[in-house]
Amino acid sequence: MKLIKINIFLLLIAIAVGSCKKDFLNRPPLTGITTDNFYKSTADLRLATAAIYAQPWFGWNNFPILGIGDVMSGNILQPYNSDLVQFTTFSITSNNSYVTQSWQCFYDIVAHCNVNIKTINTKLPDTVSVKGKNGALGELRFLRATAYFYLVQLWGAVPIIEDNDKLIANPLVPRNKTTDVYKFIINDLRFAATNLPTSDQPGRVTTWSAQGLLAKVYLTRAGLGQSMTRNQSDLDSAAYFAGNVCNSSGLTLLPSYYNLFRTQYNDSPESLFAFQWAPGVGYGNGNALEAQFAPSGSLVTGGGGWGGSIGPTTSLYKLYTPQDSVRRKATFMLTGDHYPELNAAGGGYTATGCNIKKHIVGTAADNNSPTMDLWSSIEHNTVLRLGDVYLIYAEALLGNNSSTSNAQALLYFNDIRTRAGLPKVTSITTRTLMNERRVELAFEGQYWFDLVRLSYYNPQAAIDTLNHQTQLQPNQTIVDRSQFTYSPGTGVITPFASGLVITPATASVFTLPIPANDQTADPLLLQAPVAYYK
Repeated sequence: MKLIKINIFLLLIAIAVGSCKKDFLNRPPLTGITTDNFYKSTADLRLATAAIYAQPWFGWNNFPILGIGDVMSGNILQPYNSDLVQFTTFSITSNNSYVTQSWQCFYDIVAHCNVNIKTINTKLPDTVSVKGKNGALGELRFLRATAYFYLVQLWGAVPIIEDNDKLIANPLVPRNKTTDVYKFIINDLRFAATNLPTSDQPGRVTTWSAQGLLAKVYLTRAGLGQSMTRNQSDLDSAAYFAGNVCNSSGLTLLPSYYNLFRTQYNDSPESLFAFQWAPGVGYGNGNALEAQFAPSGSLVTGGGGWGGSIGPTTSLYKLYTPQDSVRRKATFMLTGDHYPELNAAGGGYTATGCNIKKHIVGTAADNNSPTMDLWSSIEHNTVLRLGDVYLIYAEALLGNNSSTSNAQALLYFNDIRTRAGLPKVTSITTRTLMNERRVELAFEGQYWFDLVRLSYYNPQAAIDTLNHQTQLQPNQTIVDRSQFTYSPGTGVITPFASGLVITPATASVFTLPIPANDQTADPLLLQAPVAYYK
């Protein structure tokens, strides 16, 4: 499969950012080939945009994507890493390293995109076609919108940085209103949807990527500032763009859910946006998820495999029916599960505990990738995929109703279930939709953002969802926000206590603290947000 060439890390750093920044307030230098002598052709543009599909996302992908997306939401428990424990116990501080890492990462992405957007708009020769120029700008604005969508969901009001030169002139910047951040994201994505092609080489975003993300943004914004109901206009826009992807793209689900997470199927037609990791690039430049979350060193080239104490929660396990075995086995291991494709030369891997499977793709030999190392799995983990958009479409059509039998909603909702080997349903409720999303997208860094979306218009329901995981149920002695052991002989799970003291969730957990260093560097971040659009 032809992939975006991203194994030119040093060159791309020079092109896009010049140096690795420690703080989002540090403007990336515009030196060397970045400013005057690089952008000479469409091929140059393609090379420059390719830089932002991988390494700049390392800070988010290394731990926070699952730490925030799945640990904080109650899908995963890791009882020993102190910063992950803060996510489990709802006791997050402004010094949490993964909060800081995420904030810095997203503003790195913004800076990369800003540098390239400005240079393309001011330095690109007329010999480059308008189509080539706008296609590159579409990619950059899609990537910038993705970073801001993460920022606004995690922190609410945040600074909108559109021009790095202005930031140098005035390094103290205020936060901008949440409504304006969403408007900025939508403007970027509408441009991307208009100017990106309907198809491209595998791994590149297309108009369907932009329209799928636009649907998700509208669906999320529909609840902002609302009480118990969502803005119908935004719901309609979400349904329109998701419907375009579902009905007009010609894309279909990959037949096997299990294969979605095998490297042979990187950038399948179901993948609308995935990080384009390369092998052999070392720590800080590649996909380190396998090293961090694999339960055994035999599964990772060069050792690693520090995920033995990390596993699914009882709360998540309970959502899988016996029929839902394909999704379950592709997502997490139960004791006794055998995976012939992992450590294949050694006869496969048989799980000795209950641990994460998704993102665990095996060794360099398992993947026929000789340069793959400890810190650079070749999995192109997907950020937005067609299955997600199917469920977005169903949720937009469900809208403010408690249930629906809408034919289009059922069609795509049932496509998800059919692939998983589950029977079709004749109606969808808010609860069944939420649970289906949780199971379908588990360990993909999604569930926390589903809860944030719910918190916008029904905060008590979002709070209750989290606190239900921490409350003792009848005839139970262990909370659902716990790990468990599994007996392959009897099929019985036994939850066990982590010893963690979990603070009850409140509405405040849905907004992360601004990193302490940035609060000190820019006191305006602690003041009330201001309008960006006058």
